[in-house]
Amino acid sequence: MTAAPTATDGELARHTPMMQQYLRLKAAHPDVLLFYRMGDFYELFHADAERAARLLDITLTKRGQSAGQPIPMAGVPYHACEQYLARLVKLGESVAICEQIGDPATSKGPVERQVVRIVTPGTLTDAALLDDRSDSLLLAMNSGRQRVGLAWLNLASGELRLLETAASALPAQLMRLKPAEILLGDTSALSLPDDQAQRARRRPDWHFDAAAATQLLTTHFGTRDLAAYLPGEEDHGLVLGAAGALMRYAQATQLQTLAHVTGMALERESSWLRLDAATRRNLEITETLRGEPAPTLLSLLDTCATALGTRWLRHCLHHPLADRSVAAARHGAIAELLGADGAGPLEALQAALAGSADVERIGARIALKSARPRELAALRETLHALPGIAALLADRAGLLAALGADLAVPADCLARLDRSLAAEPPALLRDGGAIAAGFDAELDELRGIQANCGQYLLDLEAREKERSGIASLKVEYNKVHGFYIEVTHAHADKVPDDYRRRQTLKNAERYITPELKAFEDKALSANDRALALEKRLYEALLDDLTAHIAALQRIARALAQLDGLCAFATAARRHDYCRPEFVEHPCIEIRDGRHPVVERQVDTFIANDLDLHPARRMLLVTGPNMGGKSTYMRQTALIALLAHCGSYVPATSCRLGPLDAIHTRIGASDDLASGRSTFMVEMTEAAAILHGATDRSLVLMDEIGRGTSTFDGLALAFAIARHLIEKNRAWTLFATHYFELTRLALDHPECANVHLDAVEHGQSVVFLHAVEAGPASQSYGIQVAALAGIPPAVLREAKRRLVELENREAAAGPQPDMFATVPPAPSFQAEPHPAVEALSALDPDSLSPREALEKLYALKRLAAE
Repeated sequence: MTAAPTATDGELARHTPMMQQYLRLKAAHPDVLLFYRMGDFYELFHADAERAARLLDITLTKRGQSAGQPIPMAGVPYHACEQYLARLVKLGESVAICEQIGDPATSKGPVERQVVRIVTPGTLTDAALLDDRSDSLLLAMNSGRQRVGLAWLNLASGELRLLETAASALPAQLMRLKPAEILLGDTSALSLPDDQAQRARRRPDWHFDAAAATQLLTTHFGTRDLAAYLPGEEDHGLVLGAAGALMRYAQATQLQTLAHVTGMALERESSWLRLDAATRRNLEITETLRGEPAPTLLSLLDTCATALGTRWLRHCLHHPLADRSVAAARHGAIAELLGADGAGPLEALQAALAGSADVERIGARIALKSARPRELAALRETLHALPGIAALLADRAGLLAALGADLAVPADCLARLDRSLAAEPPALLRDGGAIAAGFDAELDELRGIQANCGQYLLDLEAREKERSGIASLKVEYNKVHGFYIEVTHAHADKVPDDYRRRQTLKNAERYITPELKAFEDKALSANDRALALEKRLYEALLDDLTAHIAALQRIARALAQLDGLCAFATAARRHDYCRPEFVEHPCIEIRDGRHPVVERQVDTFIANDLDLHPARRMLLVTGPNMGGKSTYMRQTALIALLAHCGSYVPATSCRLGPLDAIHTRIGASDDLASGRSTFMVEMTEAAAILHGATDRSLVLMDEIGRGTSTFDGLALAFAIARHLIEKNRAWTLFATHYFELTRLALDHPECANVHLDAVEHGQSVVFLHAVEAGPASQSYGIQVAALAGIPPAVLREAKRRLVELENREAAAGPQPDMFATVPPAPSFQAEPHPAVEALSALDPDSLSPREALEKLYALKRLAAE
């Protein structure tokens, strides 16, 4: 790879002036690709060109020389820049955009250029680069002793949040946030998963200094201190350091202050039901186990009319509320949307929301001065529609009434848009026509010159013919000489005194007059002057709209939540969900519960009940493979999660006592990168549950102990189950194929056995999927293997071996209690067998062949007896 030359003063002098300019700019941004604007292209040079050519599959060339060496270069058209940026950002690259800011007509050397923004994966705001249905977060992490301070920013909305958490909980937080870019100190020893490590950027350690962060943040928010954002007497040094590094980096990439970041919120882990990384993955909330977006809980529920509604829904499903009063308020809002007899405003509200613009992201782009004319037009239309949406919520109570109030239109903002912005503005400001006619007299005049140039020349020609008496006089234009009045030599004596000769031809003279010269100056520069003036007027419009950012953010939050609640209500009506009930006494009672995603993938789904209370805290779930054990457990967790998100749930009734967490240990695979086997992953997840679960936690344990020997696995499964009953006292669903575990119910009254049954039909098996009381009778493993396509010969051998094992077990007597106290070994000596005594008395060397054969038959008879 050809490295860019170092930008020392001595070496710079050897390069061309343009390359000197490039090298100075590159030296200021050494860690990113530099898009250097040259005419209609963004060019890359040296190592940047080679890297971009490889990543984007564009042509790498060498043209010209600088300092005696050919210059490797590659380029992309400026009008197609966004598609290339999107590909680079997706690959984790950052790009500095360098624009021409000088006037080529007046520049003596290279046109003046400067970097106007830096595009990184975590600081995206352009609509073309962002996924409009998910957030792109920038996360900073500041580590201390066993604790980590987190700060994350959604630059596309202006939301800044902080959290201090235990280092052991970091994987769960990364799974929850899914940051696009992570900032770490140069000396930070924090370990990141492989998929997150490639998104990390190292920053100087002093960027994470708490004192410097406090000064930076108080200056940004215009406050004396940060007490309004960080209440209490706690030490907030870790989160402050993270927030300071975050803001410093974000401001550096945007090359401006972040006017739409108007505050920050300190999160508490107790605000949400705790979901560890394994639980978020196993429940397939927004991503399947294969990493696909569907079928998932989000894909099922997402009937949102707007992109910001989908983003709210995604966030909501990953943040089930610990405060049940907020979730209950959402339940009430869904009830009002549906109406007592289905006569609620749901359909009308969804239709009204369908035309809403992405107010959240448009507001952010207004603050960053990057909003486009058509985005402002969409914002204007949405603001005009808000009173109609609010009217649908009139006379409503509770949450819907509050959301209706939040839709109040900022009158000054709307009036400014109506006055300033054209009815149908262009996609880009440079195309002209963004500012409304009649808003600015000078702009109207310049546009009039462009529009009425031909008519003006005809009128001037008619006046000059009349004034001079020259019937053949012509007023015309060419690119070389501009505007002129042409008079033949035959009428030269009639030329008025104010005509000034511009060009002499063989048969005619061309003149210019003061009036035509003034018009020429206006006409030839009218387009450029109109675009320049329109740009100034548009920037002034953005400046004025910035004062309304807080109101736009309020409206965006209300629209997003309304759209998300409509999606919940639609699912409730379409899929026959019920309103859950929160109660104060500990219990989980579900009647006819269903798995929300699985039931939409099958023709018939068997609903099942669940009943947990203080005297019944654990269910030992047995039954055949494919019988529905995992589905039964997962549907319980999803019903609890949906209820705490504020949604109705797939059941005929649901009563939930207090919950603080949902833990799952379902399935496992090797973590080869970390050197962990399947069994090690399984035990690590189980250990986290045993350390973290409380008597208010819901725990799902699916076939623990499979990855080791039978006795080891059975012993571990027994010990883990007993610990959950006796120590954690969590609400537990414990699925197992170890039928010995079902005897736990004999010693622990809080434990109950249930099973999912199946029946044999010919050579196959039929799964009933219904939960029944008591343990299962068998696992039907060979029948399931047949369904999977195991060869018949293998199945026959398996059946023969199964019969042998069962006969051997029956001959050995009843199955011993593996968990009973082991009796001491007997102290007496057993009497020797007669065959052994006879064999000991033999002298083989003294026997003839016939005598040896007779003795052998005698020993066989003794052994048989």
